[in-house]
Amino acid sequence: MLELDDLDRGLIHALHVDARAPFTLIADVLDSSTQTVVRRYRRLHAEAGLRVVALPTPRSTRAHQWFVRLTAATRTAHDIAVALARRPDTAWVRLTSGGTEIVAIIHTAPGGPDAHSLLLRDIPRTAGITAVSAHYLLHTYLGGPTAWRGRVGTLTPEQQARLRAHDAPAADAADGDPYPLTDADLCLLAALREDARAGYADLAAATGSTPATVARRLSRLRSRDALFFDIDIEPAFLGAGVSALLWMQVAPSRLDQVATELAGHVELAVVAATTGPTNLVAHALCSDAEALHHYLIRRVALDAITRIETAPVLRTFKAAATLRG
Repeated sequence: MLELDDLDRGLIHALHVDARAPFTLIADVLDSSTQTVVRRYRRLHAEAGLRVVALPTPRSTRAHQWFVRLTAATRTAHDIAVALARRPDTAWVRLTSGGTEIVAIIHTAPGGPDAHSLLLRDIPRTAGITAVSAHYLLHTYLGGPTAWRGRVGTLTPEQQARLRAHDAPAADAADGDPYPLTDADLCLLAALREDARAGYADLAAATGSTPATVARRLSRLRSRDALFFDIDIEPAFLGAGVSALLWMQVAPSRLDQVATELAGHVELAVVAATTGPTNLVAHALCSDAEALHHYLIRRVALDAITRIETAPVLRTFKAAATLRG
C-alpha cells in the first residue's frame, strides 16, 4: 500500500482548505516545487482514490437526506449496493454487518409525486431485500463541509491562512437566505461533482458556457454557500484501517450535549441526529480493531447513550460522489 509522507498529507490538507487553489500556490505553501506537487497529486489520484468534488449544500437544493439501512441476502447485497451507488441521488453507499446490510445516504426532492419514489416504491420492490429502515437526517454536527480531523492535521494556521487568502469569494449581502439554484447552476455543479479542480475552460466546455461566465457563476455559488468542496480518499491510506457506523439511542433531552461532545472526537468523521429507534449516528475511523474497542469503551461510554450498535464497514461502493471499484 502507498505510504503517505508529510508532503502528501499537506497536499490533502491544502485541498480541504481551498479545493481550487493553484498548484503553484500549494507548492509555495508546502515549500516544494510545482512539479513535485502535481506529481504527488496524480499519484494520490491513481493509487489512493483521491478525488476533489463539489456538492450542493442541502440548504441550497432544499433536498432531504435519509440514512437508509437495507438487509439483503449475501448473494444479492453486492449487486444491490452497486445499483444504488450508480444513482445520482445517493452517497456513501456501504456494505456493513457481515455483508448482509447496505447503508446509503439518499437525497430526495422536497416535494412532488415522485419525491420519495426510491424509498417508498423502488427499494421495497427490489428482489433480495428483506428489511428496510429509513432515518431522516435532522441535523449534522460533524461531516459534509466539516472535514474529518484525520485529514486536516498537517498545515499550520499560518499556512492555512495563506491558502484562504487566495481568491476568497466575498460574502453575498443576501447570504442569510438559501440561494435558489438555476438550471445553469445545476449543470455547473454536475461538472464540478466529477472534478472540482477542472479549469474554467474545461468547465465551460462541459456546460456549454464561456470561461468568464463559469468563473462568475462559481464565485456566486461560493459566496452564497450554495456548494461545498469535499475530498474523497480511501481512509486506510491515512491510517484508518477499521471503519464502523455507530447507531446510538440517546435520551432526547441530552441529544445535543452528547452529539456536540462526540463531534469533537478525532476518531469520528460524521455525527448526525436522525429520526428512528436510534436517534444519533456516527462514523468511526480507527487504526485497527483494538483502537475501535478502546474508543467504544473509553470515549463513547456516556451515560446518556442508552444503546449503541456497532456496524463494521466492509466495503465502500460510493463515497461522497466517487464510485469505487
